[in-house]
Amino acid sequence: MGTNTSQHISQQFEAELQDIRSRVLAMGGLVEQQVADALNALMTGDSELARKVIIQDTQVNNMEILIDEECVQIIALRQPTAGDLRLVTAIFKTITDLERIGDEAQSIAQRALNLAVADRPKKNYRELSTLGNHARGMLRDALNAFARLDVDAALSIAKEESARDDEYEGIIRQLMTYMMEDPRSISNVMDLIWSARSIERIGDHAHNLCEYVIYLVEGTDVRHLSIEKMEEVLDRG
Repeated sequence: MGTNTSQHISQQFEAELQDIRSRVLAMGGLVEQQVADALNALMTGDSELARKVIIQDTQVNNMEILIDEECVQIIALRQPTAGDLRLVTAIFKTITDLERIGDEAQSIAQRALNLAVADRPKKNYRELSTLGNHARGMLRDALNAFARLDVDAALSIAKEESARDDEYEGIIRQLMTYMMEDPRSISNVMDLIWSARSIERIGDHAHNLCEYVIYLVEGTDVRHLSIEKMEEVLDRG
């Protein structure tokens, strides 16, 4: 194989890798909007917006399938090694978590539809607002870390897990208190509890995205490690 031919194939491969990264970021952008719209629908009782989120979940699923197929093609035809193989592997994992975030957004939107016809409290479900904004911020920052391949940013986002867990547990305790004080509220509160659970899971998936960025850049699998152990392994202590 001549030098020109080898260079051409190399350029084609690089273009394919860039295309697939762009597709992941586009999927991430759609999922981020899905989360924002679902939370907005929950807080405001906007049924039309909630239905839009539910309908668009099919688009998220289709994007996952197309990117997955492109990854399989790259492995079969290009047989990537080292860093390129890590990129494809990280993308496989990333799109799985993005699809699951989309599922959680759909679940929140369905709860929003249920609550839209209920009597809304004066606080208008603001108890979930902080948790929702935190999860949205983690997702946005995780996608930015992926776009920039920024390990330090990914590690910083992963550190937010403890604060988010505390927020979630506080909200659940508060909602359980509402239910015990007024049994008539049980149905509505259960929708809020499941919404809070979905928001908490979105944060979990955003945390996973950060782990994939670290794996992609450093070649180190940091899943299941504490933050302190991550910093030690990455020499960021």
